[in-house]
Amino acid sequence: MHADEPVTDAALVRRLIAAQFPRWAGLPATRVGAAGTANAMYRLGDDLVVRLPRTAGSADDIATEHHWLPRLGRRLPVAIPVPLGAGVPGEGYPHPWSVYGWLDGTCPTVGDTAEAAPLARDLAGFVTALHRIDPADGFPSYRSEPLAARNSAVRKALADLTTEIDTAAAAEIWETALRAPAPTGPPVWIHADLQPGNMLTADRRLTAVIDFGCLGLGDAAVDLIAAWYVLPAEARDTFRAAAEADDAAWARGIGWALSIALMELQCYRETNAFMADTARHVIAEILADQR
Repeated sequence: MHADEPVTDAALVRRLIAAQFPRWAGLPATRVGAAGTANAMYRLGDDLVVRLPRTAGSADDIATEHHWLPRLGRRLPVAIPVPLGAGVPGEGYPHPWSVYGWLDGTCPTVGDTAEAAPLARDLAGFVTALHRIDPADGFPSYRSEPLAARNSAVRKALADLTTEIDTAAAAEIWETALRAPAPTGPPVWIHADLQPGNMLTADRRLTAVIDFGCLGLGDAAVDLIAAWYVLPAEARDTFRAAAEADDAAWARGIGWALSIALMELQCYRETNAFMADTARHVIAEILADQR
């Protein structure tokens, strides 16, 4: 998926565990979640999961996650990953890596219309709880920039996707988002990547949010992308009301969702079918909403 990505497999995981965490040696390792762009994931036994970063950039997130996730998790209404072990490079693998507790659940089906309102309220409850946590000692999110700073990359993606989507309509929506008023308050804690692969559900209720690689302080509107990445059209008003998103925040949320999806489709259309299909869905939903 990435040009400099190290090759991993279950045998490597078993060697790393045996060398660095002998108390877990002998547990079976099985690859899961192959569509993830930041980490290769291996379930270890019944209760653990090993995350091997695919790139040096993803590896840089490990220390941050080990410091902040236990602190944030105590204040959130659903489970988030609990770090249990910090591994170091070894056995030919070049990056630091992690062991977390396994979280049960399934990723939501994109746009599932069955009983979507409870999931919408659950998502709103998660984002509002996260946004209310004291930002003291926080740091900028990976997506902390203003929308205008993404304009060049969005225009490049639009130019590259003329055979994939209605780029004229997408460009018009993007220009509208750029005119939305900026946030008036200080930055807040944001997850910044609320996509279907980064959350777990049971009986169509949110049970966990995972993959905090974009965590940090930023515009609360970034977390509104869940409205188009996960929810069907009929549940968006429920989510918006529960998240207390005003017109300006909603307009910025549209811009964030569109810009992320455009760049993901541009990047992953040849290498990650799940990510590309999700991005196409998001763009189609935004275009349909604006019609």
